[in-house]
Amino acid sequence: MNWPLYSFALGIVLLQQQPALPPWPWLPLGAAATLGLLALGRRPGALPRLGTILLAAALGFLWAGWRAETRLAERLAPALEGLDLQLQGRIAALPQDFGRGQRFEFAVAPGAGVSLPPTLLLSWYDRPETPRPRLEPGQKWQLTVRLKRPHGHANGAGFDYEAWLLERGIGATGYVREAGDNRLLGRSDGFFSRIERLRQAVREDFQARLPEADYPYAGILTALAVGDQKAIPGDQWKVFAGTGTTHLMSISGLHVTMMAALAAALAGALWRRSPTLMARWPAQRAALLAGWLAAAGYTLLAGAGVPALRTLAMLGAAALALASGRRVAPGNVLAFALLAVLLPDPWAVLAPGFWLSFVAVGALLLAARPLAEEPPRQSWRRLGRHLGHWSLTQWVATLGTLPLLLLFFQQFSLVSPLANALAIPLVSLAVTPLALAAALLPLPGLAAAAHALLHGLMLCLQWLAALPGALWTPPAPTLPALFLAALGCVCVLLPRGFPGRWLGLLMLLPLLATPQPRPPPGQAWVTLLDVGQGLAVAVRTQKHTLLYDAGPYYSPESDAGERVPRSITVPIWNGYT
Repeated sequence: MNWPLYSFALGIVLLQQQPALPPWPWLPLGAAATLGLLALGRRPGALPRLGTILLAAALGFLWAGWRAETRLAERLAPALEGLDLQLQGRIAALPQDFGRGQRFEFAVAPGAGVSLPPTLLLSWYDRPETPRPRLEPGQKWQLTVRLKRPHGHANGAGFDYEAWLLERGIGATGYVREAGDNRLLGRSDGFFSRIERLRQAVREDFQARLPEADYPYAGILTALAVGDQKAIPGDQWKVFAGTGTTHLMSISGLHVTMMAALAAALAGALWRRSPTLMARWPAQRAALLAGWLAAAGYTLLAGAGVPALRTLAMLGAAALALASGRRVAPGNVLAFALLAVLLPDPWAVLAPGFWLSFVAVGALLLAARPLAEEPPRQSWRRLGRHLGHWSLTQWVATLGTLPLLLLFFQQFSLVSPLANALAIPLVSLAVTPLALAAALLPLPGLAAAAHALLHGLMLCLQWLAALPGALWTPPAPTLPALFLAALGCVCVLLPRGFPGRWLGLLMLLPLLATPQPRPPPGQAWVTLLDVGQGLAVAVRTQKHTLLYDAGPYYSPESDAGERVPRSITVPIWNGYT
């Protein structure tokens, strides 16, 4: 196993947990010293293996610190907040509707006269007296805007908006002012602008062919085809959260990997039918290349989000390892994929999806031997073997990520193994390919067929989500309990024949034994919540709870009254902060 690469990643993780960056003069000095020690360590006997591992961790820490320093330096200067600024640039990504207007990323062109961040997140609000123009990716605009520095809510739980902006390289947020000099300057025809316009065309085509009144789940098809998750209504997100199937609605590892596997299988089968092609290049390498290219194309169509790019890097590392013809340990492939993700994006460790993806893959690799040791079956028994293998895979992924799910989301869907066993093959092998085919091919009926399959799936998921006790929200486990649970998961996933591996299930019991935090009789816990504007207060006594106000209502998809109790107040009361 490549421990230096894992240590490099650990150094990045440690930097992201710091309350403040180390003083800048120490970063270049530390980098120079570390490189010098590394050069010394290449001499036989100069440094032990442990020293190399520690130096790799230091390099990761310094790399993440330097990247953070440069990214934070791009933020809007405080003196420019609240001023009307005229600037030029282009719409860099697919605009998003949010009920009162549209929100879009804006790449600022040089020459604004003041130092501005390279990327802004702007809102263009609807006004009855002046209709908002149609916004398209790649359009070049001159705009008058009012900006502010990135900031989120100062609660101990909930979505970290500021970290999300940091990861995407957005140095300021703001809105377009109503001014007479706002005008369209032209359009960019660059490669990525063309891809974004294709995404917008697919979204608008789905909206025209699948009106919401007749096709209530059309937004899910849009999300699966072009990665526009804003198209999914809030009540459907609740169903996915209650059944543990939220990950299916984001373009992440599962969908990208499945597209790569389907393309590789098809390309390999066709390649083997041609003796001429077989003589020039092995079918395996052709299939690997076709699979990776298909994954890259799907990633671009889906908006090149961080989860999809992470999966693309992992697939690239695995494809190179297989194409080399050498036996490469799976742990080394995972380590190189980790490096490919964290080098350009050290902030990926702040996203729960990063940890869930790599831990799930690690769990499957750990259990790969028992999965592969299934005895071969013949004829009609093959179906039973495949079903058993699929069920065991779901069990491994669920068990391996259980501690992380409780840590990040403070809840766990008890029906998720059954829901995922039903939803994953249907969404990955049928709904998503049909949605992509409907988006790219002029064939009638494909989108309607995908929606019909999705409608049946949603009926099943809604029934599962409505079952009593389907969603488990336990009190926050202590750090020793989480560590013990993680160790127990590792023990259970060890290969067959390992003595006492099933005793690891006993290590999960502390997760169930944590008491609900409550104030003693006669006392109350009072928590002031940051909801952006207004006053929200949470009060808890020995037997009662009270939430006074919960923030503003902007739209059905932006309702603090629904979001604050679920994602902020409950985790705080359960002791997750």
